[in-house]
Amino acid sequence: MLIRNFIFWLSTKRGVTNRIARHGMRNGFARRFVAGESLEEALTASQELCSEGRNVSLNHLGENVAGEAAAREVSAGYIRMIEELHAKNLRGNISIKLTQLGLDIDKELCRSMSREIAARAAVLGRTIEMDMEGSAYTDATLDIFESVQRQLGNCGLAVQAYLYRTEKDLLRLASVKPKIRLVKGAYHEPKNIAFQKKSEVDANYRKLTTLLLEGAAQGTFSPAMASHDWNMVTHAQSEAARLKLDKSRYEFQMIYGIRRDLQAQVHAAGDTLQVYVPFGTDWCPYFMRRLSERPANCWFVLRSLFAESGSASRQPAV
Repeated sequence: MLIRNFIFWLSTKRGVTNRIARHGMRNGFARRFVAGESLEEALTASQELCSEGRNVSLNHLGENVAGEAAAREVSAGYIRMIEELHAKNLRGNISIKLTQLGLDIDKELCRSMSREIAARAAVLGRTIEMDMEGSAYTDATLDIFESVQRQLGNCGLAVQAYLYRTEKDLLRLASVKPKIRLVKGAYHEPKNIAFQKKSEVDANYRKLTTLLLEGAAQGTFSPAMASHDWNMVTHAQSEAARLKLDKSRYEFQMIYGIRRDLQAQVHAAGDTLQVYVPFGTDWCPYFMRRLSERPANCWFVLRSLFAESGSASRQPAV
């Protein structure tokens, strides 16, 4: 926990992350976990994954934007991502962050642009998925997702197992028959709204997995279990078998470069695997926050961070 907290704290320090980011891609330590800084690099990585039988979800890294012009630029970028996936005949979709679409600035503007992105995807026979960010945005994200999904029907949503409220949120969303990406959660949240112990988060993840898979059997949910935890994956597989669910009714999701051994096992079992493919210049805070979720990756990150920082300190100022 101390290592995770330390890495998460570092991820909030822009001076640290900017310094590391100047060297992480060039020196290679980030390449295993981030597809690159450009869409073209992400598409190249996606082509390789799709050739291996995986699906992809492109994720342009970054969060809050400073103004409407920046939000509209991001929106245009999301539409280009969908069009490029389609043009290259790659299986998958895109993941969008609502704070990149101006959620802090104008909720209705964000809703409108989210609808435009989903509408363009629908024309191409594609889907989109909405990421869930910190708890300050949960209600607004649910509201925008629900309205866009009711109108277009091609949206998925990430929900976080560490929040107490998530089971009620799923019951609320059942009427729109959504795709749900179940994650454990990667933000620091206080104990009055979120489970703090790993054992508690794991127990709730299992409970919600069962709820979603039972919903899939009833045609209510299209579950996507997003976890790199072997125990969570095997629980989902055993529940799907118990319910006699066809493998087309659910999927697993994992992040590019993480637990490649488990990704191979899931694929070999005949389950659908969608790989979350992050890219962009603002990769470092994401990279650190996501990897802090897994102790083995924490050690990798710490060694890499100190190596990169040491290398950066020896470089001339630029």
